Amino acid sequence: METHRRLTVRLVQQGVWDMPLESLPLAAGYLKAMALADPFIRDRTDIAIRNFRGGATHTQMAADLLRGQLPDVLAFSVLGWNMRAFGALAATFKQLNPSGVVVVGGTHVSDQADRVFRRFPEIDVVVNGEGELTFQHLLRELLSGRSVRDLGVVSGLSFQDARGTVVTNPPRPRIDDLDIIPSPFCTGAVELTDAAGEFRYDVALLETNRGCPYKCAFCYWGGAVGQRVRAFSRARLRAELELFAKLRVHTVVACDANFGMLPIDVEFVDDLIDIKQRYGFPQAFETSWAKNKSKTFYDIVRRMKRAGLRSSFTLALQSLEPDAIETMNRRNMKLNEWQDLAGWLAREGLDCYAELIWGLPGETVESFLKGYDQLSRSVSRIAVYPMILLPNTEYFAHKDRYGIVSVLGDHDDFEYVLAHRTMSVEDDTRIQRFLFWARVLAENAVLRHSWTALRELAGVSQSEVLNSFGDWLETATGPGTAHLRDAVGRARTAGAGGYAVAIGYLFIRPEGDRILRRWWAEAMRPRLRRETVPVLDDIFRYDLLTKPVCLPEEDGPGDVAGRALPVVEVAGERYYVRRNVVFEHDVPAAIEALAAGERPDLTPRRTVFDLHYRTGALNAVLSTNHEEIMHFMGVRLASSGPLGG
Repeated sequence: METHRRLTVRLVQQGVWDMPLESLPLAAGYLKAMALADPFIRDRTDIAIRNFRGGATHTQMAADLLRGQLPDVLAFSVLGWNMRAFGALAATFKQLNPSGVVVVGGTHVSDQADRVFRRFPEIDVVVNGEGELTFQHLLRELLSGRSVRDLGVVSGLSFQDARGTVVTNPPRPRIDDLDIIPSPFCTGAVELTDAAGEFRYDVALLETNRGCPYKCAFCYWGGAVGQRVRAFSRARLRAELELFAKLRVHTVVACDANFGMLPIDVEFVDDLIDIKQRYGFPQAFETSWAKNKSKTFYDIVRRMKRAGLRSSFTLALQSLEPDAIETMNRRNMKLNEWQDLAGWLAREGLDCYAELIWGLPGETVESFLKGYDQLSRSVSRIAVYPMILLPNTEYFAHKDRYGIVSVLGDHDDFEYVLAHRTMSVEDDTRIQRFLFWARVLAENAVLRHSWTALRELAGVSQSEVLNSFGDWLETATGPGTAHLRDAVGRARTAGAGGYAVAIGYLFIRPEGDRILRRWWAEAMRPRLRRETVPVLDDIFRYDLLTKPVCLPEEDGPGDVAGRALPVVEVAGERYYVRRNVVFEHDVPAAIEALAAGERPDLTPRRTVFDLHYRTGALNAVLSTNHEEIMHFMGVRLASSGPLGG
């Protein structure tokens, strides 16, 4: 009689941030749901997801994964930030269970078997491409007794045979009908609630489609070869949205490469709006918006605005330098098109941010700063990312062609670009401090209205303001100044965590506000014309007062200075309220005039209003999620929702 093995399987994910709430394990959820859809596997396996926060140490993760009954299969969803950690866990696992199977998958290891097996010999299998069908097939073969050294029948993976030779099987075709993957939410593959029945994650993640048609040299989203876009069905996505709404999920994030590119994206937004009207949730929708904005995008934005569905709209430009754009195989929007779009979003009162990459081949320090300031005249919130070599990209495969010099990160598995033919190591070193404060102060909107006011009323560019703060901090003394200087110095070695230290300090600690006020008084006010100082002071103060109120929920209401703040409910959401805030100028009117390209009235006119802050901001700030942070900024509220902030 035929006998089959039984397997204990652990699917492992780890987020990049250490934050109060977990990040939803979407990839592991898809794998588990697909595996359990097969009765043969379902009856013979115990499959569980282990989802770790970014701050978990190797020891902590090992203790959780390896205590008690050892798993037969450890399957890791790998990204650059957790590759080293998962490699270390694989080595420990093999010491305890030499016959156990270690599987890795994800864009960072896909089609990189030689590199993976060479650096992490305890890994047995690398899944190439989409993992759901390949992982399901792999489990069937293991359950049937097949050796991990004899997996030639499983398409879409690489393994090492009995002689240690790396074998890469033929690729598995991409999944045309994505609905064959059961919903990890509707099937219960991913546990959505905590012990109190509350949604346990920071945001709800889902995919509406897969694939990217572009071939950007720096990005592995399209595998640098382009992919046909395939979509999940409307009915399936609506069922997931309704489930999230019933759990009062504030923000849904679509993990798509170019949302707003397809006509069916309008249908998704229509369903999202209808569900919001029925249940009151979700309140916000975030995604990576289509690189080039079509009529579909504008249609979606108008519908979302009418429905009060919030979002941050992205200008994913990456560079304004023509040589860099040409080198990275990318055609951006024409200059007047993105400027027109940014202006339209501003007039509509909608949040917009842009993306730039420092260190692209073809870019210089001078061209980058020129492009930064040019872009900041239309969009002040600019996310600046360092150039990283990602596997399965043009730049990764052809470093010599571009003269790229890189170094492996201290704590992750990314290669950071230090130099190329248009950038020296000295150039890169010189600009690092600017990049740090651009990410901390501009990307996270610490001075979200002051940028425009300083440019239009004082003639000071955004890059000059950022360098002013960096220069001042170099010699400043007093509480917190050394802490922030240390954060700048650690940024290159601590990775994203270095930025998180400064962002958390400026948003959460009272000393952060005091440092910003000192810099303003000592470095900025002396540069201002006397007649503009009072209104600029008020706009700067407004920026500080509208930063999110960051409190652990269990501590109860209050603010960073310890004064009690009442909590009210508006349209189904809880807000802290700071009442009767007094300004000597009509700051909201001044901000509105500046956004419209008009000169504000400098005449004093005392204005008094309340500011409301959504509760629960701490998780967004600690995760330095600048899109989520915007949903927690202080605003003036009508009874039905935001008036503006």
